[in-house]
Amino acid sequence: MIQLLKLRQSYLFFLCAALFFSCTNSGKPDVSKIDLAIKVERFDQDLYQHRGKDIKLTDSLLHKKYGAFYEDFITKMVGNDNYTSLEVLQGIYEDKAYTDLNKEVDSVFPDLNKVETDLTQAFKYIKYYYPKAPIRRFIGFLSGFAYQTPIGDDYAGIGLDMFLGKDSKFYGALVKSIPLYMSKRFTPEYIVPRVSEYYVRENLFKERDQDRSLLAKMVYNGKILYFMDQIMPDNMPDSIKIGYTQKQLDWCKSFETELWAYYLESNLLYETDYAKIQVFLSEGPFTPGLGERNESAPKLGIWTGWQIVRKYMKENPEVTLQQLMADTDAQTILTKSKYKPKPTK
Repeated sequence: MIQLLKLRQSYLFFLCAALFFSCTNSGKPDVSKIDLAIKVERFDQDLYQHRGKDIKLTDSLLHKKYGAFYEDFITKMVGNDNYTSLEVLQGIYEDKAYTDLNKEVDSVFPDLNKVETDLTQAFKYIKYYYPKAPIRRFIGFLSGFAYQTPIGDDYAGIGLDMFLGKDSKFYGALVKSIPLYMSKRFTPEYIVPRVSEYYVRENLFKERDQDRSLLAKMVYNGKILYFMDQIMPDNMPDSIKIGYTQKQLDWCKSFETELWAYYLESNLLYETDYAKIQVFLSEGPFTPGLGERNESAPKLGIWTGWQIVRKYMKENPEVTLQQLMADTDAQTILTKSKYKPKPTK
């Protein structure tokens, strides 16, 4: 019954220019006076507290409280249009595996206090720079391992069963559908960066259809990750922001010069054939054809774009966050970044 959905994802960024913003000692603006307190609604708990009760009444109550999210949950997330909401609910309540998963989620996430605190801080930064940015409902639920963070018309979902910890007994049994290189990132510390990232990609900075070259996609993703630099805690590792192991991040740093030379020598920057460039943009355990013994990191184009944007903002301190995000000229950003990595000593 469980179906995979196309995920809509998103990423974030910021730069503090001393003459333009009022900043804290960390370099980020003071957002303490912004009135915002994010709460994550626990659909997973509301769903199971009605187990064994009148199913028609449960259906009505959940629909009334969760609206569009509940409709998507029933028709797209764990069911489809071929089943009625009552049939889907009955199937969930009778499914022992789903019940066991619910118990596991409750044990890992008895509350979401830290998640709420960290999301509130991240979205205060977003509201500081983009006061009109819409704040969705945040809803925790069990997706049945379908996906992590669906973004709907008025909600941002958090599939709590996709953040149970890399050693969860459930992930080991799902290796055919969820590779280990992915489930290793299914830990609680990834909730806030992934939810924030997907929100920003979907609601603030959607990728343009005309940006088809590898360079354009590099710079777009680099801007998103640069935004993540600014709204995530200062002590959050780069590996968490991009979804690398520390070993993969170290590989990128060690071979940054060679990687840039490879793009140039292979005439890849202006390539628009997605079949040729997707290997530098897609998830995977490594990048085929690069590195010895499959030690290379995946989505290398995204990492390189991040370094280009960082260098651009360092070389052009007068550029504000809003100006960077509004600039769609990838070539100009590359040129003005003066990006030319040097061999590591």
